[in-house]
Amino acid sequence: MATRVSSLTESGILAGITVVMAIVAMYVPLLGILAVLLWPLPMILLLVRHGIKWALMSVVTAIVVTAALVEPMASLRLAVSFAPTGLALGIGYRNRWSGVKIFSVATFASIIAKGLGLYIVFLLTGIEPFAGQLELMPQQFEQSVAMYQSMGMSPEQIEEARRNFSENLKMIALLLPMVVLIMGILDTALNFWAGGILLRRFGEPVPVFPKFTEWRLSSFFAYLYAFSILGMYWGNAHDIPLLYKIVVNMNMAGTVAGLVQGVSVFQAAAAHYRWKSFMANILLILLVLSGIGTQIIVFTGLFDTVFDYRRRLGWQK
Repeated sequence: MATRVSSLTESGILAGITVVMAIVAMYVPLLGILAVLLWPLPMILLLVRHGIKWALMSVVTAIVVTAALVEPMASLRLAVSFAPTGLALGIGYRNRWSGVKIFSVATFASIIAKGLGLYIVFLLTGIEPFAGQLELMPQQFEQSVAMYQSMGMSPEQIEEARRNFSENLKMIALLLPMVVLIMGILDTALNFWAGGILLRRFGEPVPVFPKFTEWRLSSFFAYLYAFSILGMYWGNAHDIPLLYKIVVNMNMAGTVAGLVQGVSVFQAAAAHYRWKSFMANILLILLVLSGIGTQIIVFTGLFDTVFDYRRRLGWQK
């Protein structure tokens, strides 16, 4: 009985916190962004300490109360977009999964949830996600033309800037699926980090995530990148827009994975050869800021997913 009362009390408190965070997310401009991203935290804690039944009850309660106080559709979108992340993390922590498995499963759940959230927006409004922002960008550029003219830019330079802006805008439109992917990863990473801190405070065991120098992504990303290069050529040569859009996003996903893996290899090399951390970080920043340096890091990382340099060179066992 005491356990049930404790679960009920804690569920009520955490549901209340969830409602407050939802209200902050919708009405406080800057703090609201952080509140949205950390909205799954209360359900993570509740699921680990009392089980999925109480976590689901708190989510439903928070949705109903938020819908009554704010707006039903906003409450639904918030729950669909962020609750799966919290539930996946909570299940992983409660079942004592490894840090890698928890993060991987939660990231997958978060990406699917973000896609569903955007799809709900499309169903309710008939407007494609981010369409409004993309339409405003050319208008904002034209408004800034007067500023460029006052800075002494010639008409030819302004026209070149307009062409470059148009090309970049097309690329942004192509990479919108990657935005969903990045949103899912960032949301998971933030809640994984914050959830671990919170659970340790309550005395709950938290799996240790591997050191960054030991990260090794799947060789899938190397093959994904290689396939995307072929797909981009084929889609462009045969004028297949849908194929081109898909493989451009695949290429970007492979590039990001290669960059992360490449930086991990670099840090492992710096640790093995005992480079001074300050100088190693300066060199890494210079490489990342250089176009050719970034490409070297990306390809190094992608090849490492296949060949595992650190094991072959004896940097790690």
